[in-house]
Amino acid sequence: MEKQEANFATRIIVVTSLLSLIYVVVRYHIAGDVPWKDFPFFILNKGISLSAFILLTINFTVSPLSNLGVKVSKGWVNSTATLGFASFILIFAHVFISVMIFNPQYYSKFFETDGTLTLFAGLSMLAGVITLMTVWVYNISFKTNLRDDKGFIKIITSRNFLLLTMLFGGIHLFFMGFKGWLNPAGWNGIPPVSLVAFTFFVVGYLINIFGRK
Repeated sequence: MEKQEANFATRIIVVTSLLSLIYVVVRYHIAGDVPWKDFPFFILNKGISLSAFILLTINFTVSPLSNLGVKVSKGWVNSTATLGFASFILIFAHVFISVMIFNPQYYSKFFETDGTLTLFAGLSMLAGVITLMTVWVYNISFKTNLRDDKGFIKIITSRNFLLLTMLFGGIHLFFMGFKGWLNPAGWNGIPPVSLVAFTFFVVGYLINIFGRK
């Protein structure tokens, strides 16, 4: 019998999702004052978005780490395809939930007094949509007839395409939360979820800049 290669994808997804969920609960319900009635959608959505971005960053960073000489176990390398698909599903869920509750009651800082979006909100939403589309294209390309188009596959697996995908994700996070990052007094002692995700982005992006071929 052929020995099955190690794959840590399930473990990574479960641990990342649980830690993300615990973080948002502590940040917004325990240390903060968000009522528990908002957990099933508003707060859970934050946990989904955090775990999605962490998984996406891990997926894009494993190979560049190896190129930089960091010893990465085979189990992590074999997990990247599953992590990429899981991050896409979570990003899609995050977008779907966000659309359902995107209003001044939940996201007042994103709206002007006349009900229109602020400039930063518009930039954040645009970058978020582009991130979703690029991750979607990246994932479906290997599961459809597009995989036979060598020119197309070469483009979406190129260094520039992957760096651009990560960059739009970082832009989405930055314009969504940077004003809150500048006000530590309002953190309730714990950094905002967007800042945690952006920190992962910065580290992952630097690794990809120097390690991705």
